[in-house]
Amino acid sequence: MSTDFQHARMALGALLRELRTESGLTGRELGARLGWTQSKVSKLENGRQTPSADDLAAWARGTGRPDAAPELVGRLRGLETRYRSWRRQLAGGYRAVQDVHGAQARRTRRRRSFDPTLIPGLLQTPEYAHSVLLRYSALHSAPRDIDAAVRSRVERQSVLKDSERHFHFLMWEGALHARPCPSAVMSRQLERVAEFLGRKRVRIGILPFTAELRVPVGVGFSIHDDRLVITETWHAEMWLDDAEDVAVHLRAWETLQRDAVYDAEAHTLIVRARHALGT
Repeated sequence: MSTDFQHARMALGALLRELRTESGLTGRELGARLGWTQSKVSKLENGRQTPSADDLAAWARGTGRPDAAPELVGRLRGLETRYRSWRRQLAGGYRAVQDVHGAQARRTRRRRSFDPTLIPGLLQTPEYAHSVLLRYSALHSAPRDIDAAVRSRVERQSVLKDSERHFHFLMWEGALHARPCPSAVMSRQLERVAEFLGRKRVRIGILPFTAELRVPVGVGFSIHDDRLVITETWHAEMWLDDAEDVAVHLRAWETLQRDAVYDAEAHTLIVRARHALGT
């Protein structure tokens, strides 16, 4: 969990505690009034549990301050803007998540991204995308609407045809060799990446295995119009719009791409990866 997120959750918990103490209620009394356990009250106040909007509305009513609900929910929304757990996001299925990213893609005019282990979503074939989403679904309990999610992801790729947008994809060579799908599907996926080489508005750079890593490869991320960074972990996705957070990722991206290869050299790496598949 990010430190910023935890600090924000603790600050929200402190405000909840303040409302309770001002009402003259103990944690046990408030819990009884709301039909909650005392441990839930304690976890919320100490920032060890993220409340839902309904929890916050109930807290405001229970402490006699229903007028405080909008501020509490507003703070929660600000917190969730930065940190979005997969558990919550996937409650509505994989299609819903893809639709959110589709909306962001349409808002973005200039995108730069780094992917260490997978082909970027905007370059994925339907078959590759299906395999990737199917494998992720093994980690999370969520509606398995994989076909609908793939359709949404493919529809999002229409932004690549917009002459007003610019894309710069950076991949570690490992993304060309990782196999989250059958070999035949991977071969076609590599062929699709090669088809984008040499384009003006869609640049593809590959960081070779042999390159000296000036910074660790780390996790993947995308930078949108130099104002927003989207990155993820196994359990959550983070949307970071703080200027310092964006600046760190910009520095990481610039450092990584310094040793990337393009065009003919990138094509050589793709051909090598396809040969390794034996297809």
